[in-house]
Amino acid sequence: MLKMLETILIIFLTIPLYAVLIWSYFYPQESLLWGKRWMYKEEPDISDDAIRYIKVASLISVIGLTLVFIIVILTQFIR
Repeated sequence: MLKMLETILIIFLTIPLYAVLIWSYFYPQESLLWGKRWMYKEEPDISDDAIRYIKVASLISVIGLTLVFIIVILTQFIR
């Protein structure tokens, strides 16, 4: 019972991480400049490669995090 509670707690605590990764996927330019806009007088021009990298990294992270959760939950029920 305690392990199940720990698993649920971990899932609830990583929901903000999912939100940030999804936001980074849909708005890569905004997520790349988040916290760094003060360094530029004008809006910087971000390359297509950088935008593609942010999108791919976000997508792989969401898929990897989901696979880890599935493995954790399945091992929880097998024991």
